[in-house]
Amino acid sequence: MAGTRWYWPLVWAALAFRLLLVPFADNLNLGSRPEVATPLTSLRRLAEGYWLKQSSLSPYTGSMYHGSPLLLIILGPLTVKRIESQPAHLCCSLIFVLVDFFTAMLIRAIGEKLMLTNCNNLKLLKPSKLVESFGGVDAADIASLIYLWNPFTVVTCLGSCTSPIDNLMVVLAIYGACSRIVPLAAFGWVMATHFSLYPGILVIPVLLLLGYGPDAPPPKLFPQKHSNGDGSLVHVFSWGPILQFALWVVIWSCYVLLLSSISLKGFDGLYDMLKKTLGFILTVEDLSPNIGVLWYFFAEVFEFFRGFFLIVFHVNILFMVCPLAIRLMHRPCFLAFVYITISATLKSYPSVGDAALYLSLLGLFANELAEMKFSFFLFCGYIGVSLLSPVMHNLWIWRGTGNANFYFATGLAYACLQTVLVVESVSTMLNHDRKLKKELKKT
Repeated sequence: MAGTRWYWPLVWAALAFRLLLVPFADNLNLGSRPEVATPLTSLRRLAEGYWLKQSSLSPYTGSMYHGSPLLLIILGPLTVKRIESQPAHLCCSLIFVLVDFFTAMLIRAIGEKLMLTNCNNLKLLKPSKLVESFGGVDAADIASLIYLWNPFTVVTCLGSCTSPIDNLMVVLAIYGACSRIVPLAAFGWVMATHFSLYPGILVIPVLLLLGYGPDAPPPKLFPQKHSNGDGSLVHVFSWGPILQFALWVVIWSCYVLLLSSISLKGFDGLYDMLKKTLGFILTVEDLSPNIGVLWYFFAEVFEFFRGFFLIVFHVNILFMVCPLAIRLMHRPCFLAFVYITISATLKSYPSVGDAALYLSLLGLFANELAEMKFSFFLFCGYIGVSLLSPVMHNLWIWRGTGNANFYFATGLAYACLQTVLVVESVSTMLNHDRKLKKELKKT
């Protein structure tokens, strides 16, 4: 590829930039920023949970730790290990640098599979002019570089939070489904759901990827390639990988629960874990400020109506799942991007790590979304929110010259930006498919 010459130097530069900042991560104090670390992903809370466990207490004692017990096994020892008087979290930051690299490489691999599938489908339609006109930039390289150089990804990597691991599991599930490596797809989906619950809705795009393959033009307009012996094209859903996926999900789920049970042996066990992790997410117990909108709403709502609005907010995500799946079933990778963006908008404890993931996945569709409206507005909006959010938080919490409305306004603007992004990207993708149909008719 022509872009390979500049791609790898930029990758190594991104990793070197992270390694350069890692020793100063503690001085940057990113781990205390509500935009970066949440009650679910905070490494400081994980260190507290590990300390409780080492003290023969349940890691879920009190209200500090709400993450997976498996993370305690993996990252817990690293939070107390010091290297030449450096901060204890230095080892974890180095691990997160590697995690970011693997995530970027998986995103690139997904992009290459999407480009190959798209090219093959267009070639099957014979007009070579279509292949040339929709070739565009190397979206796979662009998407992985967006992930590595995105400021949201950098601050997440250095910000003492476990969001990079959550992102890796989500990308692993999508990559496994694109490659039809069923055990890998099931593992990524199970772990992502175990860590933060919301990736559970990605089961639909994962199943579509396993059944139909990577994104392709709509079956009614351009049937996917499926040899029929006479050169015709047939759109067929493969049920074999789906059944294998269901089996592997059961296997990996049992394995995760078994390891969690062993890790919590002598404490309250799995019930306490589910209550303090999944239950914590669903009940929105922690109302500390973040870049979402739920904390402010539930801080103001009457306690009598709390249960009702909890159902409304959580079911609101599920209401969008089926209509989007029906309309975008021919583009499961793009559907996964839409689901991730919606979850990042409406989840209980969002962070900029969620934005780092969906913005990089958006880069996979750079060719299809080249004509998306309001791109400059969205770009400026994300920059504005990123700059204003710390300022408003400082005015409210530290200087006392503002109030909660100052900070909530930035969260509300952030939610609006994400909503505009979803609406415009879906609209542009559908228009792109219609444009393909018109181009085919002309040829």
